[in-house]
Amino acid sequence: MTQTITPRVRTLMLLILAVTGMLLAGAGPASAHAALTGSDPAQGVVVDKAPTQVSLTFSEQVALSDASLRVLDPKGARVDTGKPTNVSGTTYAVPLHSGLADGTYTVTYQVVSADSHPVAGAYTFSVGAPSQTTVTAVGQEVGGGVVGWLYGLGRYLSYAGFIVLVGGATFVLACWQRGSGARPVQRLVVSGWLSLTVATLLLLLLRGSYTSSGKVSDVFDLTLLGQVLQTKTGAALVSRLLLLAAAALFVAVLFGAYDKREDQEKRDLTFGLAIGGAVVSAGLAATWAMAEHASTGLQAGIAMPVDVIHLLAVAAWLGGLCALLVALYRSDTPIEASAVHRFSRLAFGSVVALVATGVYQSWRQLGSWSAFTDTRYGQLLLAKIALVAVLVGIAFFSRRWTGRLAETATGAKVTTESEAAASKATASKTGASKATASKTGAPKTGAPKVTASKTTASKAGGSEVAGSARAAQLARQRVAVDTARQKRQRDADPDRFGLRRSVLAEAAVAVVLLAVTTVLTQTEPGRTEEDAKAAKASASSSQSSSASGSDPSAGALTLTMPFDTGGKDGKGVLSVDLDPARVGGNEMHVYVQRPNGRAFDVPEVKVAFTLTAKKIGPLPVVPDHITTGHWSANGVQIPMAGDWKVAVTVRTSDIDQVTVSKNAQIG
Repeated sequence: MTQTITPRVRTLMLLILAVTGMLLAGAGPASAHAALTGSDPAQGVVVDKAPTQVSLTFSEQVALSDASLRVLDPKGARVDTGKPTNVSGTTYAVPLHSGLADGTYTVTYQVVSADSHPVAGAYTFSVGAPSQTTVTAVGQEVGGGVVGWLYGLGRYLSYAGFIVLVGGATFVLACWQRGSGARPVQRLVVSGWLSLTVATLLLLLLRGSYTSSGKVSDVFDLTLLGQVLQTKTGAALVSRLLLLAAAALFVAVLFGAYDKREDQEKRDLTFGLAIGGAVVSAGLAATWAMAEHASTGLQAGIAMPVDVIHLLAVAAWLGGLCALLVALYRSDTPIEASAVHRFSRLAFGSVVALVATGVYQSWRQLGSWSAFTDTRYGQLLLAKIALVAVLVGIAFFSRRWTGRLAETATGAKVTTESEAAASKATASKTGASKATASKTGAPKTGAPKVTASKTTASKAGGSEVAGSARAAQLARQRVAVDTARQKRQRDADPDRFGLRRSVLAEAAVAVVLLAVTTVLTQTEPGRTEEDAKAAKASASSSQSSSASGSDPSAGALTLTMPFDTGGKDGKGVLSVDLDPARVGGNEMHVYVQRPNGRAFDVPEVKVAFTLTAKKIGPLPVVPDHITTGHWSANGVQIPMAGDWKVAVTVRTSDIDQVTVSKNAQIG
């Protein structure tokens, strides 16, 4: 006899699913996790001489295909030749036809960032003078449409399946071993395995179309599938499927042979399942860590194991919560207060691990306090933190109900033992009465009565068989009645009722939290978004500086250049001011700032001027440090007018340095 879900609970679950659907639907196309930070020629510039190649610089390494970078003339014809290549670091270039005519050209790009998300965009530059163009300078939308929506759904189902599979199995093995024989708990864990397996297969099929055309018809394209299998994400998905095969064996043993073992054998099997389950669970979590946020960017070697711990803590807490909810609502096997206590301790440890790893991940992905409010990633992270706080608050009340449940359970246990003793005593008396009755028999009175005695005995035997069947039926009925009575008493217990309601509320918040987390994994990290903003500001400043530098009466020249030395605190933006930017002596100021605009010091800054057309230079200048983030030099001599290359070398540590440069018309 199982308890049906009340209309109030059903309504609450429908509301949860509706909120989850809106979150997933509102996610839209996956935001780019690699941002375009520079290009040559730059966006919107007008160059006098046709370039021989177009190069793009991203905030992290990206994966290219033959059509990743395209350059189109004003009529929409391609003018790029050959395949795009990685020329240095995070800079990629594609060669162009020689002798390009004057006019406006469109550059489009579609790549895959190192953390597995597609990135697309477009911009224009002009040769000689701007012209009309038939090309719309917008990048192809990637990560959207039906394929994008299905891919987002697959990600959500994979996270949910992982949490239910790992958390449910952990709950049974570590907290409630009797639950291995509870059918509702078995179905929950198996449904987690099925969800994760189906979602992984779905992601593997969708991946090729998701990162390229976005067409539903390309989902079953074997060529695209073969390309996906050669990528980091494809390898992670295949590894996940192999680990799920091992997980299936684990689930089969946990809910099959485990429940039938004796105590000593069960203890030995528990140890083996714990070790094997931990390895498989960590391996499954690593398939996310090795292919997404943690695998790229700052401190990847630390971030990946931290991400694994974070995912396992989430699974142990939220997955165990789902198993506890099922045990409280659907299981005929009553869950002991001691099991709830064990889960309470497990959940507390998971929350501690979750907070510790979450703080590190937040620092790594944001980089500054302002990113919490100035970036979409930061805003979603604030929402996630708020939901976790609500979840912890509800869990506090659950712990209070758990404490009360323990006291009630102790009293109930004593009552149950008393009833059991009374039942045994009654059974003993009944057995004694039957034995007495069997010894009492009629005296023998002669031969004529033998036949009657046999007939009576035969009838008595039939009556005994019928009586035995009836007694068995009555026994089953009594067991069913006793079970129903115990369940009514259990459900009527106010402490257990309070625990059930608080656990249901926790599960409701957890479903929404999982949806927010799924959207968060598809959103551009705050640190990357701020770097992209700084790069755009640099490009705008460069364009205005070039315009002012071409006019001798314009006065001071300002060049802004982002840099990344690759080490700790190696990213920033530097500005070079040259006044009056003419032939002869000039005053130069160099400013170094972090991507968020805050000034900071570096060990060394050097500047060099080169006039390539006249083979003059490089002319080195070593400015003096004035204050935090500010260097200056007077009397910087520019011998003649021309298109000068201004190169700045920035050193952020003993071994980390980089040289960035820009051209400017001086004199």
